Amino acid sequence: MNPEYSYEGKRLKSDKNRRYLQSLEGLEAAMDSGAIIEGVSYLCDHDRHLHIKIGDFDGIIPKNECVYTANGLPEKDIAIISRVGKPICFKIIGIDRKSDGEPYIICSRRDAQRDCMRDYISRLSTGDVIEAKITRLDPFGAFCDIGCGIISLLPIDCMSVSRISHPRDRFRNGQVIKAVVKSTADEFGRITLTHRELLGTWEENAAKFTSGQTAAGIVRSIEDYGVFIELAPNLAGLAEIRPDVQVGQSAAVFIKNIIPDRMKVKLAIIDCSDRESSIPDYDYPDIDHIDRWQYSPNGCEKVIESVFVDID
Repeated sequence: MNPEYSYEGKRLKSDKNRRYLQSLEGLEAAMDSGAIIEGVSYLCDHDRHLHIKIGDFDGIIPKNECVYTANGLPEKDIAIISRVGKPICFKIIGIDRKSDGEPYIICSRRDAQRDCMRDYISRLSTGDVIEAKITRLDPFGAFCDIGCGIISLLPIDCMSVSRISHPRDRFRNGQVIKAVVKSTADEFGRITLTHRELLGTWEENAAKFTSGQTAAGIVRSIEDYGVFIELAPNLAGLAEIRPDVQVGQSAAVFIKNIIPDRMKVKLAIIDCSDRESSIPDYDYPDIDHIDRWQYSPNGCEKVIESVFVDID
């Protein structure tokens, strides 16, 4: 991850950002060097110009400088007005004066995003592990800031191997995660992310449990043939149907059997409650690229894997 092109908000309280914002000379230095800095937007006026606080000074990002779009596509108003009250990155493109002589800073978020796309996002390869910040959760996936406010989609079926009903079962808005580049930038500059490859294989997750234990889980799905209960973000077991069980409940389950060659964990439900489950904290592996990831154990009839390069 190039820190120059981190998600919006990360550089706001950095020493480098503070040095630029603490004086007019610092802002002039940022303009001369083309540095990307951050402030907080406090207003979007009727002309869709964003007003920002830059240290002790006021600044403005004109509407046509708010959002970079590939192929010259028009920006959507929601992409501008949704930034109010939030950190926003920009490059200083001019310093003007108000009628009272006070400096007025002219900024461009579009230029910062253009540089991020050209020098960082367009150079990513499938399998690269990057940092991202969750900005919105929809039923089909999570939208993530992958650099300077440029948004990428993490589809719900790529969040984990164990099934979930909504991305809020896995993430919260504002959460910083790691993700893997699933597809590189298309003609519109959009890339797709995946996450399940960072949550461990079936064997790694199953090794945390043994037959005869009683463990805590979350009811994720109720099917005609049984109840799927998540024991870990990439591991679910199957229990027999009970009429008092509902999706989303916390469950205490007895582990009857663990069968590696079938990737099965057989469970018996001891008790369920409506206690709200917390968003899991992930202990991500210290890697920056994945070529191939195999979830299923060797010799398993069903193979679950992700391949990011051609394997000989």
